[in-house]
Amino acid sequence: MRHRMSGRKLNRTSSHRKAMFANMTASLLLHEQISTTKPKAKDLRTFVDKMITLGKRGDLHARRQAMSFLQDKAVVTKLFDTLADRYKDRHGGYSRVLADGYRYGDAAPMAVIELVDRDVEAKGAADKARVEAEAEAEEKEGVSA
Repeated sequence: MRHRMSGRKLNRTSSHRKAMFANMTASLLLHEQISTTKPKAKDLRTFVDKMITLGKRGDLHARRQAMSFLQDKAVVTKLFDTLADRYKDRHGGYSRVLADGYRYGDAAPMAVIELVDRDVEAKGAADKARVEAEAEAEEKEGVSA
């Protein structure tokens, strides 16, 4: 019997699941919106909500717990500075799952998971900055050559 057992196995080992959800949580906190399968998105909500709750707590122990799980200093900094301030008056429910049709290859149900009051500019901001930096480097190289 499965009484009081939460979460899906998703046909993965426990270490694979832990690493996958840590990576997906870091991506969601960084980009504030990601697309994945519906079961993964539904399970991901619990991890994201726990991380934002740690961010709202804001003490050193919470920061170390978040760093232990996320393994990305930039994401932890964003979590404790930006996201904690954004959600300081909200009591839970920091993310939402929206159905997004079916995947072409295997007809898996897809979903978009996003933070509730997300910053629309956050998605793809790192890529935009990288492209601008490369273009600027090419201009400097072209001018000096």
